[in-house]
Amino acid sequence: MSAASDSAPRGPVLVVEDLAKTFTAPDGERTKVVDVPSFSLAEGEQVAVEGASGSGKTTFLHLIAGILEPDSGSILIDGEDMAALSEAGRDRLRARSIGYVFQSFHLLQGYSALENVLLGMHFGPGPDLGRARSLLEQVGLADRLDHRPRQLSVGQQQRVAVARAVANRPRLLLADEPTGNLDPSRAGEALELLRAVSAEAGSALLLVSHDRGILECFGRVESFEGLRRAGEVSP
Repeated sequence: MSAASDSAPRGPVLVVEDLAKTFTAPDGERTKVVDVPSFSLAEGEQVAVEGASGSGKTTFLHLIAGILEPDSGSILIDGEDMAALSEAGRDRLRARSIGYVFQSFHLLQGYSALENVLLGMHFGPGPDLGRARSLLEQVGLADRLDHRPRQLSVGQQQRVAVARAVANRPRLLLADEPTGNLDPSRAGEALELLRAVSAEAGSALLLVSHDRGILECFGRVESFEGLRRAGEVSP
């Protein structure tokens, strides 16, 4: 019997309850961008959240990742509340449990593809040269290890970002419009890669997008407006 069979069932990777975030404009107008009563993501599950640009999807991901602090609510990642931690604590939990593929990739321009992946590992268990090389080979960049971002196509840069995001085998992988900078012919290929690498790493995947072609590839698609609490927010 395998070790997986011997282990007890695990709870959800992500559980969000009563999560809220309000921003105040220079003129004093208050807008509640995130107001989500409940959301959860099971181990290994791959879910897409749809919504128009500016609807608050990115803020939702930033709250889950601990990049932003919520006004209220809880964000349980493997049972640990991201919202209750100090900034240093959020950094540690993010490094240990979360991978993030940003729309603009956020690669370090002065470093090679291999170095970008290795630097991402510094925030987790530590650099693993063999794994970094293997991941870049897996995403089709075996001959681009020493290339810097400016020497790579947009699609190749995205592949480096995916490899970096899963390098520490995160429990939760977040992807913010990961195909937004790619032409339609490359978007489907990129999505397949992202989902395959996520599955190989054993990560649950939460992707946000407004691209119908991307959303149709997921068995579970949530509308961000549908996740929000009903009712308008008073200024």
